[in-house]
Amino acid sequence: MVWVPGGTFVMGSDQHYPEEAPTHRVSVDGFWIDEHTVTNQEFAHFVRATGHVTVAERAPDAADYPGAKPEMLVAASTVFVQPPQRVDLANPYNWWTWLPGADWRHPQGQGSSVKKKPDHPVVHVAWDDVTAYAAWVGKELPTEAEWEFAARGGLDGATYAWGEDLTPGGRWMANTWQGEFPIHNTAEDGHRGTAPVGSYPPNGYGLLDMIGNVWEWTTDWYQAHAETSHACCTVANPRGGRQEASFDPDMPDVPIPRRVMKGGSHLCAPNYCRRYRPAARMPQAVDTSTSHLGFRCISRPSPA
Repeated sequence: MVWVPGGTFVMGSDQHYPEEAPTHRVSVDGFWIDEHTVTNQEFAHFVRATGHVTVAERAPDAADYPGAKPEMLVAASTVFVQPPQRVDLANPYNWWTWLPGADWRHPQGQGSSVKKKPDHPVVHVAWDDVTAYAAWVGKELPTEAEWEFAARGGLDGATYAWGEDLTPGGRWMANTWQGEFPIHNTAEDGHRGTAPVGSYPPNGYGLLDMIGNVWEWTTDWYQAHAETSHACCTVANPRGGRQEASFDPDMPDVPIPRRVMKGGSHLCAPNYCRRYRPAARMPQAVDTSTSHLGFRCISRPSPA
């Protein structure tokens, strides 16, 4: 783990997506954070030791999802599938597929494997899975503020985790999508799909892959910054907000709470999702795992 000293910073952005605004001053206490996202190998150790069965490996209980289509009530996870031609970018179902058999061991569904990817970030992990892992290793998940502070690497207000230039000196600094999303990835950064952790330079705190590769879970319930920020003062160690729920069109009778995920992924592209920045944030349903979402843990010092 890497020590991140406490401090005050400007959280969010007023220059990009509306959910990142308004900027507001936040302070966080110092904490330890994993140098990189939890890998397939590390997660496999946890599973062998505990017998944990991930959410994606269990068929949902029909009683928990009234109105759900029967074909949705199977062990499955959400997988990116590249369409063969241009599609409507307003509809993410054009490239996301609920795929039976997809889980952390089989990231692209039945027939795929992580056996040759021990050092890639584990994916297809839902909220219950990441909290179970964190408890097993005696750690916690970061708040959104802690995560963003760590991702900035000491560069308060910078657009990217490394400064203002996306590719300083022509060098790719994170695993993102080059080309036209979702139909053509030129892989100028050297990778399609996930990359081994540490394939790109560390940020100012020595942390790897805070941007790109996979999104990362945080503990905060998703809500607008405007509801949690205060223009008049610095907010100290903000945690969580309030739990809210939204509805999936495939399960119109089921309110599903969402937490904040941070950092962007290998699917973020200039023509669609410019969220390869510390300020970027998105909601993620707590009961759902995907092929581009992982996590890392933190450890807070015990109170004196």
